[in-house]
Amino acid sequence: MTSAVQQSTSLSASQSAKMIAVFALLAGLGIVYLTGFANATALHNAAHDTRHSMAFPCH
Repeated sequence: MTSAVQQSTSLSASQSAKMIAVFALLAGLGIVYLTGFANATALHNAAHDTRHSMAFPCH
């Protein structure tokens, strides 16, 4: 009985790791896709505003 519970738990952890990997892959591809089609000025302004919100000097 104990081995069946342990096997079920490790399978669940494996599935969880796979779901995390799939989510990370889709999020990464989404970022690449969105920035690939975004206007360069919009990307510059977004980066500039992000720097200011973190109190990082940019100019």
